[in-house]
Amino acid sequence: MSAFTCEFAPEGAPTRPIHVIEAADLDTWSAGRPEPERAWITAQGFKATLGTHLVLPNPDGTAGDVVAGYGSASDRARMRFALGPLALSLPAGDYHFEGLTDPQALAEETLGWLLSGYRFTRYAGKAPTPSRLRPSPELDAARVLAMAEGEGLTRDLINTPSNDMGPDELEAAARRLADTHEATCEVTLDEDLLGANFPMIHAVGRASARRPRLIDLRWGTEGPALTLVGKGVCFDTGGLNLKPGGSMALMKKDMGGSATVLGLAHMIMALGLPLRLRVLIPAVENAVSGTAFRPGDVLTSRKGLSVEINNTDAEGRLVLADALALADEEAPNLILSMATLTGAARVAVGPDLAPFYATAPEQAAALQEAAGRVADPVWQLPFHAPYEKMIEPGIADLDNAPAGGFAGSITAALFLRRFVEATPYIHFDIYGWQPSAAPARPKGGVGQGARAVLEALPELLGL
Repeated sequence: MSAFTCEFAPEGAPTRPIHVIEAADLDTWSAGRPEPERAWITAQGFKATLGTHLVLPNPDGTAGDVVAGYGSASDRARMRFALGPLALSLPAGDYHFEGLTDPQALAEETLGWLLSGYRFTRYAGKAPTPSRLRPSPELDAARVLAMAEGEGLTRDLINTPSNDMGPDELEAAARRLADTHEATCEVTLDEDLLGANFPMIHAVGRASARRPRLIDLRWGTEGPALTLVGKGVCFDTGGLNLKPGGSMALMKKDMGGSATVLGLAHMIMALGLPLRLRVLIPAVENAVSGTAFRPGDVLTSRKGLSVEINNTDAEGRLVLADALALADEEAPNLILSMATLTGAARVAVGPDLAPFYATAPEQAAALQEAAGRVADPVWQLPFHAPYEKMIEPGIADLDNAPAGGFAGSITAALFLRRFVEATPYIHFDIYGWQPSAAPARPKGGVGQGARAVLEALPELLGL
């Protein structure tokens, strides 16, 4: 995978200050510095614009303190993790922030520092060696570290190409995570899916030589129950409704939902949160062979609802449906699914926002507010009931791919909601990919929504 490691400067280690200065405050701040430093700032034309920095000279000519430009509030609204790149651009050493007093900004920039050290180097390249940051005493460093580690796991899983990240390897990743946190992990495999009543997971995965399965991880014995369901389509050819070549290029990321819930699960377990966690991952490859399910087929789901297949490329909702039905049978306090489900969601909100749906308005509000606190942007879309008729084909209870092309993300969410009746339900339709490099986010796989959920758990579950 990657050589990504998360670590802070050890307590007690000598560190150099990074003075975080807004552009409007630079003159006032520099007036209190020694004259040689003031002259250096002027000579370098430093203006404290967002994303810039300047290493100040010591009297002996060696590198001294660092000044990091923090621009203005309007500048920062257009950029997350602005200070993160300092981890790789400063001279090697240990540092600490000064002048960054807002707790939310402090947590964001500290997380960005850690995440800036991530590179996927399994096949080529060399992992960077970031400088280390000493976390502020006011910061919950363990929480930031858990978030960075969980995000690193998610990125690794998504970035790994499908020849090395099939259902077997996804199961192995879940088992490693379970072993790390003393959780249990059970797997229902291949033909056993039929005996255990997971017919749609089996139908989607049966055409591949890589056997389909349902991964079931459990952790914790006390507290409210949270079940996470992640789409684990390790590669999506589109099935018999074959995708064009260009549309297959990123289909290694079609298991991004499972990667994200595993990253979130790590955060929860690493922090020892007082809840009962269950993670369900239907892991399949949507392939083409003589046993592939067909357009026009009618499948019967675990819940007993019949589904007409109008497009085999709308397979993610099928495997999620069986897993959601299983989750609902236990009636946990909350079911939350994550999936790289529809192109319609990307068209609606672009790659940076994670759209979500929620059956409980108070939970939606809590999630939206929490996302802003942890620099993990989300946006609520509606379970719009008048569109229910669009997923009712007549020949079966449900249609997996309504014709017309309208409201594709909403109709997919409505389809999934049919399989959750006993429990409050939140569904994320994520992209899981950073299309171009940004601070703390190299091009490639990326987690979306996990930090927002972690931050909102006290409100979502009453912790």
